[in-house]
Amino acid sequence: MKSLLRSFLAIGFFLIYLSGQAAKPLDVDIDNAGVILKGKLFSAAGAGPFVTVILLHGFPSDEADVLGIGGKLAEAGFNALTFNFGGSHQRPGESSMANAQREIQAAFDFIRRRENALRYKVDADHIVLGGWCFGGSMAQGFAAGHDEINAVFSISGNDHGEFLREYARNPKFQKMVDGMFASWTAPPLSVRLAKGAHPKEIVEAGLDKLDPIFDLRASAPRLAGKEILLIGGWNDRQVTIDQYVLPFYRALEKAGARNVTITAFQDDHYFKKTGEQLARTVIDWLKNIQAIR
Repeated sequence: MKSLLRSFLAIGFFLIYLSGQAAKPLDVDIDNAGVILKGKLFSAAGAGPFVTVILLHGFPSDEADVLGIGGKLAEAGFNALTFNFGGSHQRPGESSMANAQREIQAAFDFIRRRENALRYKVDADHIVLGGWCFGGSMAQGFAAGHDEINAVFSISGNDHGEFLREYARNPKFQKMVDGMFASWTAPPLSVRLAKGAHPKEIVEAGLDKLDPIFDLRASAPRLAGKEILLIGGWNDRQVTIDQYVLPFYRALEKAGARNVTITAFQDDHYFKKTGEQLARTVIDWLKNIQAIR
């Protein structure tokens, strides 16, 4: 009887060990036209293939998970791929919104490549895009220009069209943003900005030249047919619900969107108090949307 009990305990501990392994990320290298983006793949356990989420960091990117969501997605049966945007954390490349779009394309191509899809058990026909802050905005922008992306989510995603209009009209806001960019481009972050990527340079060049995919309200008609999840924080003072999240939702409504979910948490920009609920919201949305069924 004791030996049988020990066997059951051993099996239980082994299963716990395996479940922990599901969320342990694999290091991957993504080739973006010769610039190597360092990524992490949180792999779901099992035979697969699995719906895979390309999960985008905020600016100026990060070396770890995105708000802890990647690991939670893997535990729930989804793959999640994250990567560092170029020019951040002493990585090669230069940072800009246009470059970020090319990097997302490189990640999309990487995960759908036949040998990688087989190796990482990826359902190449069901790729979902999502992100936080800068990453949320870039996810929506990429989805606006790519019919193959049918589902996208944004967590406190910035609307760079509105962000740049505020920069142009509000000297106090301009001073704050200039200070943030100065801190990001200085050590230890040492972000390398591409020429013309600083908000001041974009505004001076003329907002009429801004690619519409970065102005989320303007791109709403191109997103209206997709399944979208928008999440905000009521106490977020950086990407506020009233200036950025809700107006984008209203623009989607006006454009005829029928599959948009919007929700908010009593938390700030970093969702440290409500991280578990945040991850569960994303997972539940993924399980319910038609685009991946």
